[in-house]
Amino acid sequence: MSQDRLPQMVISIMLLADFDVSERCNIRPRSFDLIAKKGDTLVIIKVVSHIDSVSADIAWDLDLIARHLEATPLIVGERARDAELERGVVYIRYGLFAISPETLFDYFVEGISPLVYASPGGLYVKIKGDLLREVRMRSRMSLGDLASELGVSRRTISKYESGMGTTLDVAIRLEELFCAPLVETIELLGYHSPEPQPRAPAESATGDILVDLERMGMEIHAMRQAPFQVLALFGRHTILTAYGTSQKVVKRASLIGNISQITKTFAMCIATDYKKQKKIGKTLLIGEEHLHTLEDGSELIDMIDG
Repeated sequence: MSQDRLPQMVISIMLLADFDVSERCNIRPRSFDLIAKKGDTLVIIKVVSHIDSVSADIAWDLDLIARHLEATPLIVGERARDAELERGVVYIRYGLFAISPETLFDYFVEGISPLVYASPGGLYVKIKGDLLREVRMRSRMSLGDLASELGVSRRTISKYESGMGTTLDVAIRLEELFCAPLVETIELLGYHSPEPQPRAPAESATGDILVDLERMGMEIHAMRQAPFQVLALFGRHTILTAYGTSQKVVKRASLIGNISQITKTFAMCIATDYKKQKKIGKTLLIGEEHLHTLEDGSELIDMIDG
């Protein structure tokens, strides 16, 4: 089976949903494969056949990049463990949502939000607690009455009314009992992991590159699996930054430039064996020695934007 089939399917779905889609990221390692934009909506997508192949480093990069670009991170795949991903079900990997291409299509093209999430032990849904309390009281049922009806404890019913998830079977029984849409939909857009995952120290950049960028007043976030090694923040500006030998960074320049156009950011490649500066499309190629001579981040922004 072609390795391109799944990424092409995801690209087709996002194009069908009227998104602009970046070039595929074919540089390894990579924490994401595509970035899609529609209006103010930005989605960063990691495409994998098996969602268990997503590592902690990949998830950390994906979540961090999405947070700083005000984007939604998504993992799209086909299998988890030994089973196919089910349509309409959301899976969680390192705190990030993972879905099938069919669920991606339903959400972005058809406007149908998933209802079910997978968790150890099976499939679950989140109950609209306030609505459950309302329809229960309207039906003149006590917590004990409903608990007896479902064969659970009063405390469990109280937790449902506080928004605790339950199994799909229980949710169906509740909806049939009260003839009400009690299951909360899962909104994929705008979701991030509850908090950043623990992070192992990143390898330092060649020479004093990170030190230079910090000296110039930039906030630095080092990546481990992205096509750029650094996410540099300066005021309201974000700079996607790669560094290495000229041969290495020139290969990345076009891709990073394309990503920067989609995300409305800046792109820069710092070459350790280059002494001048030039533009490769929208990407600034600057030698490490030249970088040493700059005093403030605004000088660098002017060079990239010039």
